[in-house]
Amino acid sequence: MIQNGPGDAIGRFLTVADAAEVLAVDVETVHDLILSGELPAIRVGERGPWRVERTQLELWIDDQYEATRRRSAWHQGEFANVIELSGLRAGGPRAVD
Repeated sequence: MIQNGPGDAIGRFLTVADAAEVLAVDVETVHDLILSGELPAIRVGERGPWRVERTQLELWIDDQYEATRRRSAWHQGEFANVIELSGLRAGGPRAVD
């Protein structure tokens, strides 16, 4: 996904444009996700630019994959497995923070 190396051009925090590039969407989409609270971000200063932490973006992407998988499982069968759809796995719930 996002490279984590010593020569990495992208630091710990991404601009809205960087996050949009990673997600292959436009800047307005990322901005809307931030304002809705769906994508965790911080504001630098009171009216400064938004920044998205790389690890939070990666967790958000993973959560989107999981939500898609659960929706797909729900629509695949007449009798869906409640444990499977709840997001709980054999190892228990996964920490987000």
